[in-house]
Amino acid sequence: MAHGHEHVSNTKRIWTVFGILSVITIIEVWLGIEKPPLLHERHLLGMNLLNWLFYILTIVKAYFIVWAFMHMEGEKASLRWAVVLPVIFLVLYLLFILLTEADYIFEVFKNSTIKWNF
Repeated sequence: MAHGHEHVSNTKRIWTVFGILSVITIIEVWLGIEKPPLLHERHLLGMNLLNWLFYILTIVKAYFIVWAFMHMEGEKASLRWAVVLPVIFLVLYLLFILLTEADYIFEVFKNSTIKWNF
């Protein structure tokens, strides 16, 4: 029983997304090895710019993976938002908790008699 659906090849799109992800990964590796002083020594909201750039590049990579390889571009907008919105909220919440706790621990070790032993 034929339904008349024609198979469309996504090979070009897959290779394009693969290329984009590869370029972003190469940039991340290069930045991790080189640690440019312009980004590594300047701070914004308690974290250096290099770390902020890593977060941004990771989110961009996650977007391309979900959009292309998990086929979210073909879904209805309501399903896309139902999947993406909770993840965005949870990632931001986790980031807030990690930064808050890390700052607290840093202040404890910086201003107390406890020494850095690790």
